[in-house]
Amino acid sequence: MNLEQTARHDLTVAFRWAARLNMHEAVANHFSVATSDDGQKFLINPAGRHFSQMQMSDLVLLDASKPDLGVSQSVDVDPTAINLHGQIHKLLPDAKCILHTHMPYTTALACLKDFEFLMLDQNACRFYQRIAYDRDYAGMALEVGEGERVAKVLGKSRNVLFLANHGVIVVGNSVAGAFDELYYLEKAAQLQVLALSTNRKLELISSEIASMVCKQWLEYPNGAKLHFEALVQILEQENPEYKN
Repeated sequence: MNLEQTARHDLTVAFRWAARLNMHEAVANHFSVATSDDGQKFLINPAGRHFSQMQMSDLVLLDASKPDLGVSQSVDVDPTAINLHGQIHKLLPDAKCILHTHMPYTTALACLKDFEFLMLDQNACRFYQRIAYDRDYAGMALEVGEGERVAKVLGKSRNVLFLANHGVIVVGNSVAGAFDELYYLEKAAQLQVLALSTNRKLELISSEIASMVCKQWLEYPNGAKLHFEALVQILEQENPEYKN
């Protein structure tokens, strides 16, 4: 497969698995991945297509460098997807893959006043000093300016953005890498919600240890690659029509 076909394949796998893992909201939320080295051309889901039924041929190719991202009247893409993903791809070209969800546990934490992700377990340490926080919920991203604002809050030094009263954005160098991050973020968030619900005092991990474990996570060999390959294998066996 060429670069675009590989991107179509991997992003479709991510959509299917987000649905299986309840990290989606039916036809809402959006995933995108760049198909050009400069990050400006990217694939994204069309409006109205359920995550669980996404196929490779469904994905729409847009260009962040063109006026209105090159969207024609015949192409149906949600305006919030255009404004958020278009501006992030345009302003942060190193963010090759952008996953935006309202997955339940991470979003629950994003709704807590002044919350910052707790270094509570090994999975949480993966995100030590890698999370940005947007504290200013301003409604749906129906204007280009909102996408620009969110891209600036995320910046070049963070891979995760907590959107207050909204959800989360995870960016990565590849679909496999970004999806692996999304998965472990939600697992860590789930544990934090459970631990907070006990109303007992939490045993937090020190900054020194959290920093070390984060480095171990980021240097762990082939973790995201092997995770994603396993997901592909399951889909190949159970839902091979995703490749249509």
